[in-house]
Amino acid sequence: MNRLFLVALQCCMAVLVHSAPVRVLDDPEFKRTTELMKTLVLKIRVDMVPTVYSAIVIEEGLKLDLSSLPAHLDDMRMSLGIRDAPILKPLSEHFTLERCLSRMSTGVRLYHDLLGALATKLSGLTYLMNDLQDLQGQIRNMQALAQVSDIEEYQSPDLASRLADSGNYELQVASHQTLARLRIFCHDLVRSLRNISSYKA
Repeated sequence: MNRLFLVALQCCMAVLVHSAPVRVLDDPEFKRTTELMKTLVLKIRVDMVPTVYSAIVIEEGLKLDLSSLPAHLDDMRMSLGIRDAPILKPLSEHFTLERCLSRMSTGVRLYHDLLGALATKLSGLTYLMNDLQDLQGQIRNMQALAQVSDIEEYQSPDLASRLADSGNYELQVASHQTLARLRIFCHDLVRSLRNISSYKA
């Protein structure tokens, strides 16, 4: 009897864990936070990143666009330890709200840390870093409302130590790569947030 009770309880808990994040999508506070986050991400992508890029990336030939990136610049990115943010996908049975928000959190944290490393050698990054900190706070609010937490493993980038003995060109490439990839990540964030807003279980 006790064994049957435990099995039934485990089944009930599994249903609750699976359904709670789905129900929160219709919660007015969750919807409001999603829209606030979307507004902030658009500000970062459209206003902040291009403004900061034009102020600190002065190396001729570098542009806020990765579509025609020379191979050696990507090799330099890898040697500097600038990795891509986690991939964001549409919500589904296999890509849950918990995983989606966790990957958002990991990506925002990554770019905040990369900018922090650049800020040890460059000025003019404070406001953008503050916006990313605010964005992280909004993700935390969404996670709290959905009663989920980070499930993605995070490893801090090693950019600061790799820039310690590097020259100005490496610093310019690191700035270019970080800001250009942050802009792409913001595009993915907006797309993901729109998916969350329109998702129907």
